Amino acid sequence: MSWQDLHARTDILHAVLDRAARNPTDPKLFDDLPELERLFGGPDGVLLALRHRWDNHMNVKLDHALAQGKSTVDVYLELSAEQPALRAILDSYDTAQHHRSSRTRAMAS
Repeated sequence: MSWQDLHARTDILHAVLDRAARNPTDPKLFDDLPELERLFGGPDGVLLALRHRWDNHMNVKLDHALAQGKSTVDVYLELSAEQPALRAILDSYDTAQHHRSSRTRAMAS
């Protein structure tokens, strides 16, 4: 991946987070983003990158917080307050994915 591609990926993530700050359930959250398909393989790739971002931030905060006697719940709530758009989009799409998976399993039974 070139530096140009890396910067374009970052721009897409920032655009999605900006949109999510206004409405994380907007069905057009991933629309009209140049190069999204090429750089992420579609919206699922963007969500995977956002999940990775959350996990990295959570792990770093946990390393510091646990040494200070904070609980995992406290760290989660703190990070959620610091990055509300990121948390909202992950919650929104994780819930939607869970419902789709549940329907698929129910239909297969």
